[in-house]
Amino acid sequence: MDAILAWLLPADLPLWAALVLIASACLTSAMTAALGIGGGVLLLAILSMLLPAAAVIPLHGLVQLGSNANRAILTARYIRWPALYWFAPGVVLGALLASVLLIELPSWLLQLSIAGFILVLCWGPPVPQVATRALGTFLAATFTTFLSHFVGATGPLVAAFIKQQQQGQRQATVATFAAAMTLQHAPKILVYSVAGFVFYEWLGLALLMILAGVVGTKLGLKVLYASSDQRFALVFNVLLTLLALRLIWQALGAYFSAG
Repeated sequence: MDAILAWLLPADLPLWAALVLIASACLTSAMTAALGIGGGVLLLAILSMLLPAAAVIPLHGLVQLGSNANRAILTARYIRWPALYWFAPGVVLGALLASVLLIELPSWLLQLSIAGFILVLCWGPPVPQVATRALGTFLAATFTTFLSHFVGATGPLVAAFIKQQQQGQRQATVATFAAAMTLQHAPKILVYSVAGFVFYEWLGLALLMILAGVVGTKLGLKVLYASSDQRFALVFNVLLTLLALRLIWQALGAYFSAG
């Protein structure tokens, strides 16, 4: 029994903290499944409060990979596969560019740029259809994957693009976004492993959080299917706007603290 607990609970992590993280994985997965966005950012904030800084991003990436993959499987019939055929090569190119260029841009500049794109996609004029077709999808995947290696807040930007691409159709938006983020999170696990993060020490907790996410996703999808495209679009845009405002707040804080 002690050996099992030692595997499920990383060193120095209290049982109560592990239970909070597992419950949070369920809640945030339900939120993303029902509303299309927001759960990943909320989970990241909770992880930041309870885990050592070095473990936050790798564990978040692993749990989000499992959560998005599960949501993609449960909504597979709604995934717009042609979009992913062009998104996948963009992910590869974006990751390669990031690893080769290794540029250092100010975090506040990246955050402001992402927030600006999100607000335009939510409240600006509709994006021309040509921009959301094959070439546009490829470029969007390349751009967001590249940025994701320097700032961890590109999920809302991908979501805003896919919502425009799917013209607000709620099931297609949630399903295609889940599949796209599965593709975007997968290479990060390899990157963190190469960088020296020992995933095995956190694997038990990650698996429990992913399983809790399965429960949350099923509950959230019931809410999604009972909703309407109009209500979904409004809630989706409001949540994305709040996330964009959070990015602007963080960017301003980073800018003035650096100055």
